[in-house]
Amino acid sequence: MNYYRYKKGYQPIPKFNRTWPDKEITKAPKWCSVDLRDGNQALITPMNLEEKLKFFDFLVKLGFKEIEVGFPAASETEFTFVRKLIDDNLIPLDVTIQVLTQSRPHIIEKTVEAVRGAKNVIIHLYNSTSPLQREVVFGMTKEEVIKLAEDGARLLLELTKDIKDNVRFEYSPESFTGTEVEFAAEICNRVLDIWKPTKDKKAIINLPATIEVSTPNIYADQIEYMCQNLKYRDCIEVSLHTHNDRGCAVAASELGLLAGADRIEGTLFGNGERTGNADILTIALNMFSQGIDPGLELSNITEIVQIYEEVTKFKVHPRQPYAGELVYTAFSGSHQDAIKKSLDKMEKEKSPYWENPYLPIDPKDLGREYEPIRINSQSGKGGIMYVLKYKFGMTVPKNLAQEFSYIITSISDKLNRELTHNEIYEAFCENYVNLTTRFELLKYKLTTSEDVTQTTASVKILGKEVEISGKGNGPIEAFVNALRNAGLSFDITLYEEHALTEGAGSKACAYMGIKDEEGNISYGVGIHENIGKASCLALISALNRSKIK
Repeated sequence: MNYYRYKKGYQPIPKFNRTWPDKEITKAPKWCSVDLRDGNQALITPMNLEEKLKFFDFLVKLGFKEIEVGFPAASETEFTFVRKLIDDNLIPLDVTIQVLTQSRPHIIEKTVEAVRGAKNVIIHLYNSTSPLQREVVFGMTKEEVIKLAEDGARLLLELTKDIKDNVRFEYSPESFTGTEVEFAAEICNRVLDIWKPTKDKKAIINLPATIEVSTPNIYADQIEYMCQNLKYRDCIEVSLHTHNDRGCAVAASELGLLAGADRIEGTLFGNGERTGNADILTIALNMFSQGIDPGLELSNITEIVQIYEEVTKFKVHPRQPYAGELVYTAFSGSHQDAIKKSLDKMEKEKSPYWENPYLPIDPKDLGREYEPIRINSQSGKGGIMYVLKYKFGMTVPKNLAQEFSYIITSISDKLNRELTHNEIYEAFCENYVNLTTRFELLKYKLTTSEDVTQTTASVKILGKEVEISGKGNGPIEAFVNALRNAGLSFDITLYEEHALTEGAGSKACAYMGIKDEEGNISYGVGIHENIGKASCLALISALNRSKIK
């Protein structure tokens, strides 16, 4: 590979007092969705007006208070959308729209025209600053680039003086990550000197990874350097706008927060130019998973996926963090076992905290089905038992679970596919529940006097109907002794029971294990409204699975 053709895309950073590696994220930043601008301009088929309006309303529903709605000078479609929002009073009072403009007079003028009448608006001014952009694309010197930014800042100030109470300003040195940080600080400070922000009316300095050209730690260094060298620091918000060219947009944004940033621009599921923007959902839910309020309403991730796919025509990847179809699944047997053990422990201890080795958050908190288990030939007993317990109410004993897991993996391997939950349950019933192949319980009666229970029953043994009776300390012992009196020889190795559901109409489930004279162990399960009858059916099922004659 021609790796020697490439060199570092970022400029050396002067030595400074770096502090971000020792910090932790403790609160959510301000969020600004750029789905309707950066996201939309990257779509194969851009959203129409109806889709934009629907998406805007949905972003508001999710809790975004700042939404970049477009580049109104780019086209009449963009201009019309912004005007529609304003003229039809579709913007809630607590929501600020943001519009983007290059630092060119006619574009700035068109942009200001587009936002007149808005109650709260951010006008986002930008021009490119990196050596590659300056020298190759625009053929400009540093001073010419600074003048371009200053002229745009002054024009914005002049054109909005009659609506200044409703307008805030944002400036981006586009291609920031490829720009010398000293120069980036200089041009930002020159713009700030014109706007003169205050604590009551803060300006935004947005520092974009227009192209991701470094590891996230380098970006964090750039951000902290800027935070230490920007004027009016108490009167500005430092904003991040990362792209995912190296696959690190989320990490870069998180480290940028550690480095002092106050605000993040991004999109749902990382939509945007080339490899996309930072995925705000991932960043927000990463915070959520650490016990931090993300400041967004994300409790119905399925709806978010549906709306996103509808308006963008893109599919959310099945492995997408927090939202993908396969995120709350586990095929590996060891993973399934660990998941089940953790769920059982939390249920038993009624822990207020979610602690699970393979599920970083409770799917229920995002409105997802509680189904982390997918069963195929690689699955183990933990996952299979999870399905039986949480889908069908059956708490299967360990040894029986181990035996059944081999049956399921064999079926899956033979079919060469995963099995549905219903297929697993059907296989369990077919192999263990209320079996009547060689032995069958036809009639059953109990009588109790003092401490002794007597059973009389009619049982079919190897096709022949036999009347049996026996006594014991309880119904199970009495039925066991009745079968032994009929000439069957076995010992009980397992007995467990539980209700399948709550309420008066609940059925009981009994599990029985027996050992024959040669030491072979067989398991059976009985289900019936009466627990005594369920136990007898379990024993009959075990006999049917045994070699006893």
